Amino acid sequence: MITNEGRVKAAFDSGVFVLKLCGDVRLTLCATLDWQAQQLAETPGLETLIIDLREATNVDSTALGFLAKVAMAVKDRISYKPTIVVHNPDVQRMLEVMGFAQFFSMVETPITESCALCELPEVPSDMEETRQRILEAHRILMRMNEHNREEFQPLVEMLEAQEASSSQQPERG
Repeated sequence: MITNEGRVKAAFDSGVFVLKLCGDVRLTLCATLDWQAQQLAETPGLETLIIDLREATNVDSTALGFLAKVAMAVKDRISYKPTIVVHNPDVQRMLEVMGFAQFFSMVETPITESCALCELPEVPSDMEETRQRILEAHRILMRMNEHNREEFQPLVEMLEAQEASSSQQPERG
């Protein structure tokens, strides 16, 4: 049986970090992408970041928010904008509408092929951590441009309201 479940692969060689998203990349992988953003912010010798979306069939807005976080994590550490490799016209259009061209160079073929990609283990995340990451991802997207602010404002307000009401609930025990 062929599965389209999302996967994240990575490789780091000679200053080039490649992050490859495969299949249906959704919020279930946001903990993995968040962890990767934190790692990249501290990776010594990082010179280039390439995000390869050629095998991604879908990337939801939460995952896109964490891709933006990855770019922001390395912004002051690398000389050039991170690169997104995308050849699916629908995905490319979505990235452009969401303002990714402002933070990434978008190309159809990579400058260099990396052959040593390792699949990253999925970082476990409970419901509350996932909700916090969804909120963070959409706040990041909203800061990218006015279109995203208008698009995601209702979702962010709903999640913030849930957060406020859950923090007022008495602890059961």
